[in-house]
Amino acid sequence: MASDAVKRFVCLCRDLQDPCHVAKFQQLCGVRGTFTKKSTESEAKLSVNGAGQCQEDRAAGGDKTPGFPGQRLRKSLNDGNIKQGECSGDLNKDTIATSSRTKDAGSDVASEKGFKETVKPLRRNSLTGDVGQEFIIENKFLFYLFTIGTELGNEMFFIVFFSFLMWNVDPYVSRSLIVVWAWVLFLGQSTKDLVRWTRPASPPVVKVEVFYNTEYSMPSTHAMTGTTMPFSMFMLTYSRWEYPFIFGLSVALSWSLLVCVSRIYMGMHSFLEVITGFLYSILILAVLQPMLYDIDTFYLSHSYAPLVIFLTHVGFSLVAFSLDSWSTSRGDTAQALVTAAGIALASRLNHQLGLQPDPSDEALPLTLPLIDGALLARSIMRLLVGVAVVLAVRATMKIVAIPLACRLFGVPSDDVRKARQHAQVELSYRFLVYGPVAYCCVFLVPLFFGYLGLS
Repeated sequence: MASDAVKRFVCLCRDLQDPCHVAKFQQLCGVRGTFTKKSTESEAKLSVNGAGQCQEDRAAGGDKTPGFPGQRLRKSLNDGNIKQGECSGDLNKDTIATSSRTKDAGSDVASEKGFKETVKPLRRNSLTGDVGQEFIIENKFLFYLFTIGTELGNEMFFIVFFSFLMWNVDPYVSRSLIVVWAWVLFLGQSTKDLVRWTRPASPPVVKVEVFYNTEYSMPSTHAMTGTTMPFSMFMLTYSRWEYPFIFGLSVALSWSLLVCVSRIYMGMHSFLEVITGFLYSILILAVLQPMLYDIDTFYLSHSYAPLVIFLTHVGFSLVAFSLDSWSTSRGDTAQALVTAAGIALASRLNHQLGLQPDPSDEALPLTLPLIDGALLARSIMRLLVGVAVVLAVRATMKIVAIPLACRLFGVPSDDVRKARQHAQVELSYRFLVYGPVAYCCVFLVPLFFGYLGLS
């Protein structure tokens, strides 16, 4: 009985890992590939459907995959990822028909289905320089909606989001969210490098995004941060601020759903990888959320906090780089950890100097202020001025960080992409850039606000 349950679970996982489901969802949302007919037909001949294979195994009377149960599970899921799965029925016919269209026909807005436009991925892959293959979008609204959704897990959003919370809302909430963000990214990216599953195969999947295409994909770290950030913020703010419960829960659910679904739309993850990322993040949050207040108190007031902050964040950055060969995921992990370290050290300095004090426990819960023109203008000015300063510091440090790191470690600096594939250069680059950025955001920018009369 238990063996049958395991087999059914494996078959379900293989089916959820099938890239054909991703391709079908993309076509449902109006995304069409520009694959050649030859490549699509050869793909169909070589592929094996995950669910169909499970049905064949059951008909044959058992699991034919050799090895222990854990090895069979991982092998069968990887096989489903590598061999992709057979896209049958309407998907194959539609993909082949789509592949035969010319670029001119793809960009014709006067088609029977309405809007149609041929575009390329918005950003090239930072590791390989790959700009991606053109694809056709037939639903402009969904394209922009899911582009916004996937940006909710990228660097620029977090710079603006954390800064806005720090300067305009509640520094404690911002500090705590950064702790969650850093450790969720570390655990998620490290798990990717241990599992080592590749991205959904293309074809049949259309790569609407290629920026992270060379990273491993299991679990989806976008789904993890897109789940932990809104739900952690909801749990942190609901006990500190007075607002309707249903409003906070609705925002958290909508945020999480948008990010998770956007990763499938972009062709970056299978359904299984997104679901796993969501469940994994809930597990991490259940362990980490009750500890956030104690972690923040330790960081602000304990005499050994600076040493602990430095050793843990630098140490785990080194562990992350030892897991696998260089990829953008390793740099992103180090970036998150050093940002969290910089935020913690700068917040400690603010606390010791009496700057940006947190409200007392007696003042809680806080009431939302009346949002008038003056408050809105001041908040916008803080955000615009502060983010401009932070981005200026980031740009300046990026200019000096790579040449300095290359000189320190004797690595040629003529090819920046190749130089950054050396772990010591990449680590130094992330530390030199994002440590000062975090410190500037928490300590220097609020002082600048006081000088400009924006406090």
